[in-house]
Amino acid sequence: MNPSTSPKADLGSAGPDARPGGSGPDASRGSSEPAAAGQAGAPPPVHEIPAHLRYLTWFVSIPLMALATAGFGCVSLVCGLWDRSGRQQHAVARVWARTLLRIALSPVRIVGAEKLKHHPVAVYASNHLSYMDTPVLFARLPFQFRILAKQGLWKVPFVGWYLERSGQVPVDSRSPRSAVAGLLRGVAALKAGMPLVLFPEGARSPDGRLQVAHSGCAFMALRAGVPLVPLALIGTYELLPIHVYSLRPRPLMVIVGDPIPTAGLTTKDADALTERLYEEIGKMYYRYSDFTPDTAPEGVETLP
Repeated sequence: MNPSTSPKADLGSAGPDARPGGSGPDASRGSSEPAAAGQAGAPPPVHEIPAHLRYLTWFVSIPLMALATAGFGCVSLVCGLWDRSGRQQHAVARVWARTLLRIALSPVRIVGAEKLKHHPVAVYASNHLSYMDTPVLFARLPFQFRILAKQGLWKVPFVGWYLERSGQVPVDSRSPRSAVAGLLRGVAALKAGMPLVLFPEGARSPDGRLQVAHSGCAFMALRAGVPLVPLALIGTYELLPIHVYSLRPRPLMVIVGDPIPTAGLTTKDADALTERLYEEIGKMYYRYSDFTPDTAPEGVETLP
């Protein structure tokens, strides 16, 4: 495969801001409406955090989350000594995620869960709003899955050991060829029967609205012959926006959309499929959230 004709690998992972790079100006186009909502140059949001929530986060939530992450991380590494399937480690990650959400005082409801049973192997694509997106997805998706993450994380002690032993998929963004190789590793995971969960935007939203979606996830779904399932996360931006270090507890939701089939399509259809995917995510997100493409939610002000 010629990397120069392949889709951009800017597809993110189920981890915060893991944005593998890519090249080619036409290789990654998202829906025009979500893209317009996240255009650069918009005034930065200003978040008013009450003092009691700041103190609760700094002196209670963050220490408890750190302890939970360290504790469950050690358990997961021990399980990885014999669990090459990643099943036990994924179960530990699910308990870790639910623990973090309890500490954050933010229950999660899933809408449309019955749709997850129709296509057990698929590419599940979600909007990306917050560091808390990852715990929400691990806590509420009722199956084992894999994520894509920057290959550099494999060199980080403990983190890299977990990623390797649990079978996650590394993506190296240093060149188009290596980025495509990462996508093909994702395709291999799909063909082996393992679902993927991705953030096609590649980074957290700066203002709570949808950003440009990249076509890597559509490319993998097309190559593996599996459907794309749109997911919309609701409330995680308000819970913990980017560059804010205080939690604002609230109920959260995961909205599951109708699977988008890929039968009869080729990788040439990746851009069009990405546009359709993000149109579906946008419909769900703006229906259930406090956002519209043109306005900020209640409690968020913008600088003049």
